[in-house]
Amino acid sequence: MQIGKQLTAFLLSTCLCLGLLAGCGKPPAPGEGGSLSASGNTAIRFTDDEGREIRLDGPCRRIISLYSAHTENLFTLGAGEQIIGVSDTSIYPPEAAALDIYDYQSDPEKVIAAQPDLVLIRPFITDKAPDFVKAIENAGIPVVSLYPEKFELFDEYIAHLGSLVGKEEEAKEKLAEFHRNLDAIGELTAQVKTKQRVFFESTEVNLRTITADSMPAHAIALAGGENVAGDVSPVKAGSSIAPFGEEKVLSLADSIDVYVSQSGAMNAGGSVHGISIRPGFDTIQAVKDGRVYLINEKIISSPTFRFYKGVRELARYLYPEIMDDLAAYENDEAATRRDLANIMVKAAHLPIYVTSSSKYYKQDHKGHVYGWFEDVAWTDPDFDAIETVVTSGYLDWEKDGIKQLFHPEDPVTREELAQAIFLMGDYERGAGAAIADLDACENKNIVQIMVDNGVFALIDGKFEPERAVTQREIVEAFAKAGPLGREA
Repeated sequence: MQIGKQLTAFLLSTCLCLGLLAGCGKPPAPGEGGSLSASGNTAIRFTDDEGREIRLDGPCRRIISLYSAHTENLFTLGAGEQIIGVSDTSIYPPEAAALDIYDYQSDPEKVIAAQPDLVLIRPFITDKAPDFVKAIENAGIPVVSLYPEKFELFDEYIAHLGSLVGKEEEAKEKLAEFHRNLDAIGELTAQVKTKQRVFFESTEVNLRTITADSMPAHAIALAGGENVAGDVSPVKAGSSIAPFGEEKVLSLADSIDVYVSQSGAMNAGGSVHGISIRPGFDTIQAVKDGRVYLINEKIISSPTFRFYKGVRELARYLYPEIMDDLAAYENDEAATRRDLANIMVKAAHLPIYVTSSSKYYKQDHKGHVYGWFEDVAWTDPDFDAIETVVTSGYLDWEKDGIKQLFHPEDPVTREELAQAIFLMGDYERGAGAAIADLDACENKNIVQIMVDNGVFALIDGKFEPERAVTQREIVEAFAKAGPLGREA
């Protein structure tokens, strides 16, 4: 599917009515405070992470964000309409991919010509392109540099973003929700008697790990794990990456219960297979037990609200029996397709799908495009589960012109469930039990195999393909299904 123009057409209806009036950049008069005035305007004053004294007279409406985490967080705060341009790595939420692209390694005149009232950067950009930043400032455009080097600074960082876009209350609400999500994970993992010991590989080159104050290190702790490489020094001041080496890893072979490798464009560890075949790594307990996992840097190292999802994924790797427990679905309520997606992810212990390639929306896609479902927004609580099972090819979806639909509230039929389980497992043909209504089934071979393998029982000699199932019936079918997904 050629999606460049289609992406714009698809997203225009949902995301971007760009404001034309600059709302910030003019410094407040001497003596003005930062409190809400009678007119509703807020004077913004704080020091950014490069020491700039920020003085703005109100929320900004024409923002160019040159760091993907800033972009993502602004959308989460409800300020997507105030962004007019982003970096090419800003592809989440999907709406961000439709915005104009700006590059700090290119001519700053493109940024200046767009007449933004704020350019958001991080210190890394100033280090790499100081002349670019200076040119924008010399043009009279406010530049704000933010980056929380430690997890403890995340709340302050979000508060600054909230003030810049006039979303202070939204920032407070989202932070409260963020911490509730983290606390909920902690309450679950608090049940464990023995903590799982974790080694985190941040880069495969020179085999590096993470510092104790990094986002991934906090994720390990929040997920109820123990970082076996906690006593390390950064490669340089302010970095969250630390040298380690294969020799040190092997010295801890018996102490590594779970080996986690970071995947992504910026800092990438090894693949599951690559780690497993390294000389001597077959002595590592996690490798012996098949507990080597990948986790996307976007949800584990990037300072965004999605960090809690990274913590949740780590907790699922460490304690699948707790995090992927299906007890909540052992009821006789009619199952919906969103229920099925959640059960599939838990039953097969599927890692959630996260796209991180800046080229994703520029590529051709023959099937579903991540984030394109009109009936499952990126803010939907079941977005991750639904996108994971669809991008994995386990559940069908509908294409209606350029529209892509999942129908999350539709009931689940026995045949749909049979097909999903079949696609997730590895099954042999059986004796060919007699099924009275087999001709009424769309996927006759799949239904026959599922019945022959004991995953489904017949009802008075019939399969009844269109019969809706309950949540309990889905759980019971998966219990009979055997190894699934990555275990199959």
